Amino acid sequence: MADMNPVHLWKRMLAQPNDSRGKTIFVAFATAVICAVFVSAATVILRPIQAANRAAETQLRLETLLGSIPGMTELLSENEEATLSTVVIDLDTGRAAQDVTPETLEAALADSGNWTAIPAGEDIAGLGSRPNYAQIYMLRDGDDVELVILPIAGAGSQGPIEAMIAIDGDMQTIAGLTITSHVETPGLGARIDEPAWQAQFAGVPFRDAQGNVEFSVARGPATNEFQVDGITGATRTGNAMTQIVRFWLGPMGYGPLLDAIARGEF
Repeated sequence: MADMNPVHLWKRMLAQPNDSRGKTIFVAFATAVICAVFVSAATVILRPIQAANRAAETQLRLETLLGSIPGMTELLSENEEATLSTVVIDLDTGRAAQDVTPETLEAALADSGNWTAIPAGEDIAGLGSRPNYAQIYMLRDGDDVELVILPIAGAGSQGPIEAMIAIDGDMQTIAGLTITSHVETPGLGARIDEPAWQAQFAGVPFRDAQGNVEFSVARGPATNEFQVDGITGATRTGNAMTQIVRFWLGPMGYGPLLDAIARGEF
């Protein structure tokens, strides 16, 4: 009868020549298993740290964005009724989500059923699909909504662009913008990171009296009230920013939410 003692099997395997096919396969398999265990353990251990880092970075971006908007710092510091709250929005209805909270949002978006495919003709931001829920930030002064901060994203010239855009209480005007992530070309499209370029967004109306989203990044200097200056040599990045803003402030994005707030229904 064959000796199936694990210790004896292990010794026999180690005793085989290093060029033995069986030993080579065994060592490769064992190495793969050990590496998988270490990677899985590292993922589990690091996940809370990564989540905390993302939360801290988001908080810093929010503070920076609020600080760049004229009057916001004073409003928060001088008015005890001014509060910045976090809300998960159902993008289809433009209302607060009934069954999804900031704590459960990540798990909800892990379900492919909570994503909507975007028809090719409407996918101007190059997303393919968009989540049914989004976490936004709302600044209230008593019962009045003074500001909403919305995460936006889309395809840039070289890869994904992510940003947060602040909309004034009239729901017609951009109050500020901050880029949170991109891989655009250094010295060209990457200049969307520059505070001076982002500062142009404050006070720019994004839609006309009929509700049509008219915002755009110009190819050069802005020529109308709905535009911001383009970046020399970065036309593709500018076009991408135009499409990202137009998509998210339009009917497939936050349009229903902005309309609801404008009507005083939120």
